Amino acid sequence: MSKAQPLVSVIIPTKNSARTLDKCLKSIQDQTYPNIEIILVDNNSTDNTKEIAKKYTNKVYNKGPERSAQRNYGAKKAKGEYLLIHDSDIYFHPDSVQECVDLAIEQQADAVILPEKSIGEGYWTKVKAFERSFYEGNDLIEAVRFFSKEAYNELGGYDEDLTGPEDWDLTIRFRKNNYKIMRTQNYLLHDEGKINLFGSSKKKQYYAKDMFEKYAQKYPDIFKQQMSFFKRFPASKLLIKGIQQPILLPSMIIMKGLELYNSKK
Repeated sequence: MSKAQPLVSVIIPTKNSARTLDKCLKSIQDQTYPNIEIILVDNNSTDNTKEIAKKYTNKVYNKGPERSAQRNYGAKKAKGEYLLIHDSDIYFHPDSVQECVDLAIEQQADAVILPEKSIGEGYWTKVKAFERSFYEGNDLIEAVRFFSKEAYNELGGYDEDLTGPEDWDLTIRFRKNNYKIMRTQNYLLHDEGKINLFGSSKKKQYYAKDMFEKYAQKYPDIFKQQMSFFKRFPASKLLIKGIQQPILLPSMIIMKGLELYNSKK
């Protein structure tokens, strides 16, 4: 393989991910970019996650206790010059890897953001997709997912003391060290399944301890901005999207309010 097509290690951490994993790995297998290895790091799944993974790769490992450790473990096993690390409920655009490599080689990007659109079933999943649409191009919210292995190692990878805000943490460190970050034009699809309003808020509660204690203490000024309603949802976008989706907007505010309430319990 030529230097123009360096090996990319795609690392997927899993835990009971059978619902989405096959489609996720199929989307990696179907990439137009030819030089990819798939590494899956599972955290003691009790469903058939590992069996699904072994249809696509022989690089299936077991590691816990949480996804930051899984990701770092996968990076240690990776042979690629570049790493693409994402979750098992993500479906990649066929050109995702090619676009990332092009940005890295042609534009000298050290890291790349791959924007997402939410998909799934039910009304509250539609509300979540509406919420995510506000985050497109917002540097406070979107996080790097593709990076040179050299830069990743120089920064020490993911902070294993964080679960939930670890993506933001790594992105902040890339920026503070003046690495060049770019953004793909193609979107990933984030399969949210069927969101339950109260289930969504409970999920936020799970990650809240690291978010409001460890991460907030590490980056107090940035955290304050990230939690600001109008930093997440600028007035100009609220006006335009509110006119376009007058029912989804109040529903989103209810969802975010409930998530915030539960996260502070």
